[in-house]
Amino acid sequence: MATKGLLEELAATHAQRTGVAVSVEAVGGVEAARRVSAGETFDVVALASDAIDKLVATGKLDGSGKVDLVRSNVGVAVRSNAARLDISTDDSLRTAVREASSVAYSTGPSGVALLALFKRWGIEAELQDRLVQAPPGVPVGALVARGDAALGFQQMSELIGIEGIDLLGPLPAESQITTIFSAAPGIGGTQSEAVRAWLDFMTSDESAEAKRRHGMQPA
Repeated sequence: MATKGLLEELAATHAQRTGVAVSVEAVGGVEAARRVSAGETFDVVALASDAIDKLVATGKLDGSGKVDLVRSNVGVAVRSNAARLDISTDDSLRTAVREASSVAYSTGPSGVALLALFKRWGIEAELQDRLVQAPPGVPVGALVARGDAALGFQQMSELIGIEGIDLLGPLPAESQITTIFSAAPGIGGTQSEAVRAWLDFMTSDESAEAKRRHGMQPA
């Protein structure tokens, strides 16, 4: 879901330039990996890099064609018009988390890394009853917007543009969680030439501005 908006934009641009339509189906990363593992055939799969590697290892994706697309950082959001919290340093972010009535996180790689961060800080136990995990495919920002969580953590690209929240910014450097999202050709596809052209475009300099606009950086 972190790359949904970006891939849709790049698909539209690619189609305009080449005449080759690209249909993007966006689901949560866990569900995407499950469907590929179950044998569904896709021309291209885009997921967190380590998830791509696991699917390559089980023979579901073509590792020789794998490309890294973007580096995606995690951001923090509060409900619109809520007090703006200081998250500029590791210490101030930790204080904000400890004082929050509830904290939302995702089922994706950023959520796993966030829980590891809380454990490293030694506050995992005290947060246990205040953690809210967004269901697969549901943006953390949606939970924050409707008041189900006071503080929300997710990929910046998934928080940008959600109504009802204020994006405080990315995590401070010492706490930042960075995910590399990659893409690889599926096994059994019949459009290898078109797939190669699509992957080449997604990693070209021409795609860099769109990646930044969606809150990510070229990988």
